[in-house]
Amino acid sequence: MSLPPDGHVHTEWSWDTVTGSMIGSCARALELGLPSVAFTEHADLTPWLVPEPVRPLLPDHFRVRLRADGVLEPPDLDVAGYLACVEECRARFPSLRILSGVELSEPHWHRPRADALLAAHDFDRVLGSVHSLPGDGHHHEVTVITGRPPGDVLRAYLAEVLGLVESTAGFAVLAHIDYALRSWPGEGPPFVAADFEEEFRTVLRALASSGRALEVNTKVPLPGEVVRWWFEVGGEAVAFGSDAHEPGLVGHGFAEAAAVVEGCGFRPGRTPHDFWRR
Repeated sequence: MSLPPDGHVHTEWSWDTVTGSMIGSCARALELGLPSVAFTEHADLTPWLVPEPVRPLLPDHFRVRLRADGVLEPPDLDVAGYLACVEECRARFPSLRILSGVELSEPHWHRPRADALLAAHDFDRVLGSVHSLPGDGHHHEVTVITGRPPGDVLRAYLAEVLGLVESTAGFAVLAHIDYALRSWPGEGPPFVAADFEEEFRTVLRALASSGRALEVNTKVPLPGEVVRWWFEVGGEAVAFGSDAHEPGLVGHGFAEAAAVVEGCGFRPGRTPHDFWRR
């Protein structure tokens, strides 16, 4: 089976990576035989409070974004520089289809900014995602929330994802529905997808009604049960995303993910660049 396109890749233009490289990611995609790659750079619109014990552990490129009150404020995406790099890579790698894109974080909370960004630039691929949860007058990045049971965090996260999906924010693909699992503790009870079936299905039903695609993100990777539930609630389309922040992770785990998706009833689209469909 040929590998699907990677629709979620970050490069040096995303503020949260110092190992990203658009040129290196293109070379890796060609090495793997990927038909196309979408560079969906971060447009993180929400500042979040970093817990005090976590602040000394942050990498330097995160720590320099901290305000005096402990809130991390992501910078704006340099869209002009990013798009110029896309064009350079398209010229350098003519056999690889390269899509421009953006990952909007919590666009339903920041409609004027999100809408203005999309109106000003004709991105090929727009991802919608949730990385933060509100609480105590601040927002809190999901993977560094402390003092709450992981199951409670996951349920709160899925409730916020539902709000994103039910909004009219402009995005075509829901990114990493399982983002909260990235911090599920290794000690203690393991994650069991069936324990959260109704919460996942609620989000998936709303996503299907919206006509958007579900991303199968391979960073964790996404539990196969979620893909099966997506098919069962009538989901039409699946996108694949490595969420790579360095070239070596482009297309990571795609062979295994494609087998899971196919086993749940989805098939490659009409061209190698398309979403997979039921």
